[in-house]
Amino acid sequence: MSVMTAQVHSRITIESDKMDGQPCIRGLRFPVVTVLRMIAGGMTTEEILDEHPDLEPEDIPAALAYAAEALAEHYYPLRPPA
Repeated sequence: MSVMTAQVHSRITIESDKMDGQPCIRGLRFPVVTVLRMIAGGMTTEEILDEHPDLEPEDIPAALAYAAEALAEHYYPLRPPA
């Protein structure tokens, strides 16, 4: 089985053999969605970095930028109730 790797943002990678191909921080087994959930849960950048020493300060805005770009690629129409 071949392993495919893509650098999809400055600090975000997707590797077919890691985390089921989820976008991760710098090839680590640390999914972007985990960073987003921590931020959504109210954690500050400092708290995230303290709790996860493998992360670097630049990883947090990179995760947010990647998520924004991923959402911008899709159209989510509002439909009136049926």
